[in-house]
Amino acid sequence: MKSADNNPLTSDGLIVREKEPLNLEMPFSTLSAFTTPNESFYVRCHFPIPEIAASEWQLKVEGEVETPFSLSYEELLEMESRTIAATLECAGNNRIFLEPKVKGVQWGLGAIGNASWTGVTLAAVLDRAKVKPGAIEVILEGADEGAVDKTPRPSGKISFSRSLPLGKAYDDVLLAYEMNGEKLTATHGFPLRAIVPGWYAMATVKWLRRLIVSSRPFNGYYQSLDYSFWDRSGTLPTLAPLREQQVKAEIARPEDGESVPANSTVRVHGAAWCGEGEIAKVEVSADAGATWNAAHLLDAPVKNAWRLWVFDWRTPTKAGKQRLLARATDSRNRVQPFEHDPDRGTYMINHVLPIEVEVI
Repeated sequence: MKSADNNPLTSDGLIVREKEPLNLEMPFSTLSAFTTPNESFYVRCHFPIPEIAASEWQLKVEGEVETPFSLSYEELLEMESRTIAATLECAGNNRIFLEPKVKGVQWGLGAIGNASWTGVTLAAVLDRAKVKPGAIEVILEGADEGAVDKTPRPSGKISFSRSLPLGKAYDDVLLAYEMNGEKLTATHGFPLRAIVPGWYAMATVKWLRRLIVSSRPFNGYYQSLDYSFWDRSGTLPTLAPLREQQVKAEIARPEDGESVPANSTVRVHGAAWCGEGEIAKVEVSADAGATWNAAHLLDAPVKNAWRLWVFDWRTPTKAGKQRLLARATDSRNRVQPFEHDPDRGTYMINHVLPIEVEVI
């Protein structure tokens, strides 16, 4: 089977964006519930998936700490656990819609998912290690490694690594070993992955093997040469690592190219999310943005998780093409933009995307 854009599908119905390394996308039109089933959750890999035996795995905690130590899988499971909901979005989600076409994994709408994550807080691990005064960051290193295929690049193999400011690390970061009540699969980071609520998912390092507390900013490949953007908040543009998710709504159904009956009520539905704050409203336009109508937000808001929404659209009496748009506004009054910010390159793509439908 193939997806609407002619990419092959897995047996679970995921769109194959790349086979090596494995990158799979959820068809966003299948969105039907607050929680994304594990088998439907998108998969993002930069290198081959490492084979890790729980009995041999250890998490090393080192760097600017008084008490470096290693944690086995069994010891990890004995620690006090916490469960949170969090929406993960690949920083390159929607890349296929950029014009002109750009390099990178050609994600459509579905490099996004919401799950319940269980694990131990990063704060508890850092407290056990006794972070030294002067430390500012904690580097998360994954066991996935390989040679980078872009230029400029370091020579030889590197592991996928990102850092977090200590403030964020102590705030709400989870080291998760379960996803929706089930042990992590290899594709989703077994035995341990980070969950960084409100941030793009490149921060949620999988296959964790090392935490390194540092007194200096980390300028590794995946937050300097890649997964970065031009920040203009200061006096001059500065290259900064990607972090917080941007406010965004996506339409799941009708999907692009779908036919709908004339002079009927058609349910438009989708999801909306942001980083800090929560979704305050979603609006839908059926006339290419000339007018907007409020959608209905479903259920109560859940911190760091997407909000599902619906809108009952009365279709025109005459046949023809119609352009549907959805835009979100968050509790900090940030409104989803109409244009992609070129300073973000091929990342943080949150501009309003049109859905073309045929009224018949």
